[in-house]
Amino acid sequence: MTTATNTRRGRLLVAASALSALVLSVSGCADRSSETAEGTLNVGQISDSVAFFALHVAEERGYFEEEGVELGERPRLGTGAKVAAALQSGSIDLGAGVLTDALNMHGTDDSTRLVSNLVEKYYVDIIVGEDFDGPAEDASLEDRIAALEGTKIGITGPGSGTEALVNFLFEREGLDAENDAELVNLGGDPAGALGALESGQVDALSFFQPVPQQAEATEVGSIYISPVRGDIPDLENPTHGVVFANESVLENKSDEVAAFQTAIERANEDIKEDPEIRELLAGYMEGIDEEARDELLPLMQEQLPPEPGFEQGSVETALEFHEDTGLVSDPPGYEEIVPEDLRR
Repeated sequence: MTTATNTRRGRLLVAASALSALVLSVSGCADRSSETAEGTLNVGQISDSVAFFALHVAEERGYFEEEGVELGERPRLGTGAKVAAALQSGSIDLGAGVLTDALNMHGTDDSTRLVSNLVEKYYVDIIVGEDFDGPAEDASLEDRIAALEGTKIGITGPGSGTEALVNFLFEREGLDAENDAELVNLGGDPAGALGALESGQVDALSFFQPVPQQAEATEVGSIYISPVRGDIPDLENPTHGVVFANESVLENKSDEVAAFQTAIERANEDIKEDPEIRELLAGYMEGIDEEARDELLPLMQEQLPPEPGFEQGSVETALEFHEDTGLVSDPPGYEEIVPEDLRR
């Protein structure tokens, strides 16, 4: 392991310690129980991103109510750390985020478990501006990564999945993103990220969907490296978008959680098969061009898990990615974080 990698992992461990302090300061104890009434679940999520479209579908089509659970508070909390803190405090029962958030929470509360599988692809791409002077998109992955050396790359922020993808790609070719590129923290606003790319503030973006599709639809940039497209053999089908909770909620609200899971499964089937889902997607992503939505929907359908539960290979691919990139220093094993009834 290189000195640079050790340095970066040291920074991430400090960040993880800060997250632990935040979670514990809010919670007071790791096993605080739900504050919601019987038959109700408060469900928080980071944002209205691609990963959480199934929740929107299930709400709009009344599936939660039909399955016997009422959704109470539905906050958009902005970051995975805030989702974890809300779970620990008992103000929400379930949290929708990415696997990174669940693994970080497991570091402070080993009763953390996965509840629903939302996305089984790594839906972050490298996007380059129209003036990018590098090999074409059909060049080898090695050549495309090398072309990013010395560039300014926009990410959402430190310790994020967007930073992790850059780290992963650079380390794959013996580079160090901290020293061999300039990572620019842009926050999570898609419009701001695209503006930074168009203005030349950054040469490239490492950003989540639908930013890549919107970049191409508006001719601001093009997708250069895409895990979803199959560009990275080491990163095929990792578990990414998830709903998670702690064991006390799973035990004390088992009927409500089961109803929630069934509603999500119904929504996922609709996304895969119902042609009318385009209308719901248009309402969910009002600021996205129609061309970008048309490009996005087939990808969203492909990214859904093929069946309910968590496939062991997908989870273990994701766990290895988190450990290799330093996002999580000591991730739990598959059986530690996936309940027995969700293993496949």
